[in-house]
Parts: sequence; structure tokens; C-alpha cells
Amino acid sequence: MAGGVNRKISAASARAHTRRGKQSSSKIPSGIVTAMLAVLIVGISALAYQVIQPPPPKTCGFPGGPAVTAPRIKLRDGRHLAYKEHGVPKDNAKYKIFFVHGFDSCRHDSAVANFLSPEVIEDLGVYIVSYDRAGYGESDPNPNRTVKSDALDIEELADQLGGGSKFYVIGYSMGGHPIWGCLKYIPHRLAGAGLLAPVVNYWWPGFPANLSKEAYYQQLPQDQWAVRVAHYIPWLTYWWNTQKWFPPSAVIAHRMDIFSRQDVEVLSKWSPEENNYVALARQQGEYESLHRDMIVGFGPWEFDPIDLKNPFPNNEGSVHLWHGDEDRLVPVILQRYIVQRLPWIHYHELSGAGHMFPFADGMSDTIVKTVLTGDK
Repeated sequence: MAGGVNRKISAASARAHTRRGKQSSSKIPSGIVTAMLAVLIVGISALAYQVIQPPPPKTCGFPGGPAVTAPRIKLRDGRHLAYKEHGVPKDNAKYKIFFVHGFDSCRHDSAVANFLSPEVIEDLGVYIVSYDRAGYGESDPNPNRTVKSDALDIEELADQLGGGSKFYVIGYSMGGHPIWGCLKYIPHRLAGAGLLAPVVNYWWPGFPANLSKEAYYQQLPQDQWAVRVAHYIPWLTYWWNTQKWFPPSAVIAHRMDIFSRQDVEVLSKWSPEENNYVALARQQGEYESLHRDMIVGFGPWEFDPIDLKNPFPNNEGSVHLWHGDEDRLVPVILQRYIVQRLPWIHYHELSGAGHMFPFADGMSDTIVKTVLTGDK
């Protein structure tokens, strides 16, 4: 009888054979795994880039941007600056002042112009120009903005508006940075200067480390982080100020606990129209206005203001600095150190005053008369 070989296979052997087959058939080649990881990393990176990348500005006068309603000049680099004129006609003016607004503000937020008495305007013959700094209001953004470019914007604005060979400059809060720039880069064009509660860069090299640290920690924690990010990792400034995971800047959020008692009193008298200027200031986008301000103001500077020389060695002009001793936004201790190192600055410390003192009753008259004539 013909017959084949009859082989018996155990159940355990059969199961092992089956497992080996399944393992070999389900194994993914290492090249595919590497490619999948690469795609995942690229996708996450692209998503992260989109999150931290600010949107393009809505430039005035361009499709999708706000309309141009203010008079503007065209600068040498092609940008436009919007401005507003106050006081007597410039052809009749004895004194010409260029006012620089502060953070989250615009040309309409001019304390020295809006609250200056008609008597002082007429008696002294004062002509004032307030303008939108780059990226604010109706002035074109400047992605290459620096403290120097801000000063040169003022010089070109003065030249185009007939400011004369010499003119006065007054800056408030964050608008103090361009004034320091004017003292550095165009001192020969100045007849005088005023600094009103100027924001200080905690990383100016001339500050003693212990003093700048003390002042820095007087800020609210979220503001400490906001300026720290602007200084050390400026490319994250937009993300930091728009993310929802951590408390945002108290200054940008307009939290009332950053203001002193006098500040609250001053703000309570503001009209709804004055409060609505915030929307106008930010209308081209917060990145090229607020965030750019922080990057320029708290980033590395091209010079240290504490090393500046007296621009008026023959007393042909003067520089004045006012600050409130209850200012909760800008610690007064740093201003005291600045004027100690720069004794040619005339310092006026205001007892009981906060950051909004330029808008208090009578202060505009005092500031303007002091800067122009030395009278208080």
C-alpha cells in the first residue's frame, strides 16, 4: 500500500509559528517611521510658527485698512505720519512744540495741548503739533523702528511743517523714549525738552543692578513677564500678549489697580470720547503699535541715556523731567538716579502724584511755561 509520511505538529508549535508570521507582517520599516516623525515635527513647527507670528498690519489707506482722515506728511522712506495742530497759527507762533504721546495712545492724547489754557496759548504764542507715532493711529507702521528712527521722524515732521531750525519737544510716558533719542541724535535742533513720567528701560547699562532690580519688581508680576519677554525674546512678544494661559499685561488690559489715587480721580473726569481713542490708537493692529513699542522701549538700545551730555552747555535751552512720587507704572527711584547722574536735567518731583499727572488741572500750563520760559 502506497502512502506518504504522516507528520504530527504540536499545538504549541503551531501557535508560535503563527505569532512569528503576524509579527513579521505588521512590522513598519524604519524609513517610514522616520518620515512620519519628520512630517509630525514639521507640522507642529508650522503650527507653532503660525501661533507666534503676528498678523500683517491693517495699514491706513490700503485695502482692508482704516481710512485716512488726518493730515499726514510723507517721510523720506515712504512712510506717512499723521498729525494734529493746536494753538496759534504756526506763522504767528513764538514757540513751536512737538508733543509725543505715550503707550496705547494717539495724536488726540496730548495733555499739554488739550488742557492748555487759552491765556497761555495766546500770551506766549504757542503752536503745538501732536502726531501718531509709527504704527499708531493713522501713521504707517515701521517694522525697522528704533529709538533713533523715532527721533528722526520728529525732525522730519518739524522740517516739513516749518518748525524752524530749533524747536521744543515734550514726551509723555512711553513717548519719553523718542525724547531721549532727540537728546542723543538731534540735540542741535532742540530749543528745549520736557519729559513727563518717562518710561524707563530696566536694562540700561548705567543703572546699578540692585536699583533696577528693585524697580523692576515693583511692577505687577504679569507686567514683569511682559517686559521680560519683550527684552529677551522679542519674537514671542505677540504670542505672549495674546495667549490665554497666563495673565496678560495689566497695562494693556487697563487694569485700574495699576493707577494711584490721583490717577483714578483724573481718569474719572475723562469724557467718553477721550476713552474711545484707544480703538483709534490700535486700529492698524496691536503688534505694530503696542507690541512694537514694548520691543523698542525695553529691548537693547543703541546708547545709554545716562551717558548723555548736556545739550545746552551755555544755558541756551533746558531739559526738564517731571515725575509723581506715587507713580505705580514707572518707579520714581529710577528717575531720581537719572537726574543724580545728569544734574543738568531740571527735576520736578510731584508729591502725591501718579502717572496721569499731566492731565490734572493746571499741570499743562505749569509744564509748558516751565519748558518754554523757566517760569513755574
